[in-house]
Amino acid sequence: MKKVLVGIAMLVAIVSCNKTTEAKDFKTAYIDTNKLLEESTEAKDIKAKYEAIAEEKGARLKVEVDKLEAEKNAFQSNAQKNGQAWAQQKYGELQQREQQLQYTQQGLAQQIQGQHGAEMDSVVVKYKKIFKNYGKDKGYDYVFGTGEAATVLFAKDQYDVTKDLIKIVNDKYKTEAKKEEKPAVKK
Repeated sequence: MKKVLVGIAMLVAIVSCNKTTEAKDFKTAYIDTNKLLEESTEAKDIKAKYEAIAEEKGARLKVEVDKLEAEKNAFQSNAQKNGQAWAQQKYGELQQREQQLQYTQQGLAQQIQGQHGAEMDSVVVKYKKIFKNYGKDKGYDYVFGTGEAATVLFAKDQYDVTKDLIKIVNDKYKTEAKKEEKPAVKK
């Protein structure tokens, strides 16, 4: 009986040693997703696009805000001249316009943020496909991501493939942009 138990114990030890050896054979890498999005040409272009939209729409809104401020200043100097009834009515109108401008400003910010977010989400989906293909092509068992939602708490720098992926996504973006620039030849 003892011999059987010793035999089983040795068999378990041999099997467990084999499993730890297998685990060491995994090929892994990680991508710093924050750095990738910061250095991705496509992500930079999207960010610049929405900053320009915000600036342009914000400038239009600023004209309205400045106009309202001028009316507020004029109201203060005209309030005593035109009487209390006029002042109350005009003050109510000014407050209503100010509130309307604030709603417009908030709506504009939400709209721009939503559009930017949707476009960035599609970029992330596209990048995930690129990561998957990269991992398969390079023979990785696992490709982890670091960044705000850190899934890797520590990794040796030799496993960082972020630079490779930045080059791949930027090259792919350039290729896609060139395809869009060339008009289709009609026959």
